[in-house]
Amino acid sequence: MTTRTKKSTEPEMAPATLSEHDGVRYLHLGTPWVQGAMRLKTPSQIELEYVQRMMAWMLLRPSAELARGHAVQLGLGAGAITRFTHGAMKMKTTVVELNPTVIGVNRAYFRLPAEGPRFAVLEMDAQRWVDEVAEPGSVDVLCVDLYDHEAAGPVCDSEAFYRGCARALADGGVMSVNLFGRHASFARSARRIAAAFAGGVVVSMQPTREGNTIMLAIKAGSLPDRDELAARAQQVDTRYGLPARKWLRMIRPLPDSVLQPA
Repeated sequence: MTTRTKKSTEPEMAPATLSEHDGVRYLHLGTPWVQGAMRLKTPSQIELEYVQRMMAWMLLRPSAELARGHAVQLGLGAGAITRFTHGAMKMKTTVVELNPTVIGVNRAYFRLPAEGPRFAVLEMDAQRWVDEVAEPGSVDVLCVDLYDHEAAGPVCDSEAFYRGCARALADGGVMSVNLFGRHASFARSARRIAAAFAGGVVVSMQPTREGNTIMLAIKAGSLPDRDELAARAQQVDTRYGLPARKWLRMIRPLPDSVLQPA
């Protein structure tokens, strides 16, 4: 069941709008900034490069457990990750999205799955979800992509927020986060994620041409060796059609220059 938690003091949210070009439908929030996309002839595929890279968490889970457990998305966008974890991977999937027009447009134009035993939509703030709703250790995969209509920086970005994300994950659970690597807030966000996942692993990926930098975190786990990563990448590439072997060249440890406070 959808839950509405918006307070009367919150500002009105930008309405979701659409555009289409060359067979791709795009989601906007009242600006030219693209918030998500779906290729009309292949809606199950992930169209945008940075969203594909958010799936690099697949390299950090053992092959036998890859599609098991509970996947949660904080921020719906155009539903690409949601359609993939629920449809292609057959995982139990929950999405948390505050903007009701984004949910409505996804249902009407982006093939959002019907709610049922394996899929739920929670219309609420992501911070409240991590603070009050998420059961500790109940999530195996957490994808975080929280930008407002101005796309200037993540709207939930405190160390307390990332600690809540870590608390929601089971041991060995993985998180992917979309950040703007060229934005002034990147180093600060990276330090907060590293602090929240102390005792685990935090790495980043090479930025896309647009500047999106995906960070990956494992709770209470370790990074597989290169041979194991290569074997997992081959499986993801073959089974799911994602460019996982390319991801191997993009994953890197956080440099000391990022981790040290300014």
